[in-house]
Amino acid sequence: MVAQLFLLKGCIVPEHSHESEQLSMVVTGTLRFKLEGEEMIVTTNQMMLIPSNVVHAVEALEDTLAYDIFSPIRHDWLEKTDSYLRK
Repeated sequence: MVAQLFLLKGCIVPEHSHESEQLSMVVTGTLRFKLEGEEMIVTTNQMMLIPSNVVHAVEALEDTLAYDIFSPIRHDWLEKTDSYLRK
């Protein structure tokens, strides 16, 4: 499953986890990832791999275009039961 995301500066994706392995690719902009207590900055033309079931959060440090690639697909997104994003 591939998702194109536009995150405005200051946007926060709250802490969550999922069974899907996730590859996040930043096309333009900068994201701060928090994974299990550690922070990593991912900027233009860089990628971040998030293993299955790892708790993580993201903050957009500037307006960002990114692609998230998931395997297996995110059923919670398709069923709209991803409550951490729907607040």
